[in-house]
Amino acid sequence: MLSGNLVQDHEFIYPYYRLLEEKFKVDVCLLGDAPVKGILGTQIPPNKDHKLIKMSKVKTKNYDLLILPGGAKAMEYLRQDKKTLSIIKDFYKNKIYIGSICHGAQLLISAKIVKNTKISGYYSIEDDINNSGAYYYKGPVVEDKKIITSPHYKYLGDWMKLILSKFAK
Repeated sequence: MLSGNLVQDHEFIYPYYRLLEEKFKVDVCLLGDAPVKGILGTQIPPNKDHKLIKMSKVKTKNYDLLILPGGAKAMEYLRQDKKTLSIIKDFYKNKIYIGSICHGAQLLISAKIVKNTKISGYYSIEDDINNSGAYYYKGPVVEDKKIITSPHYKYLGDWMKLILSKFAK
């Protein structure tokens, strides 16, 4: 999971615990390489004993999935960070699943990986998505080119169900 300060709490906590429930090894990488607070005040990561992975240590070949929680304020900082965008581009280039929700779509846009791709994101960024060369999808969840997106945390269940279905064995 890749995020930063002022992430949308629900969009981090729900996938974090769902992945752990499904026995995924969950690495957390945060801008600044230190715990942060969600927009609602939750400590991120929520498990205080969870070891963080430094941005400089992320090796995409070690992963099967990248989760990008949203949060408009968090995206303002994350999308300006070249290392963050480089990591996202590497996941895409290596055809590794990327799950993005809400304003997380702004990271996909800034990483320049969504041209001619159907994606969703928070309703207020529909123009940004379309202007990036992607196609805005209005439903609860959509998958295209190994990118699985959803517009809002009210669809967290649908989003995670689709993501987890890619790893059901």
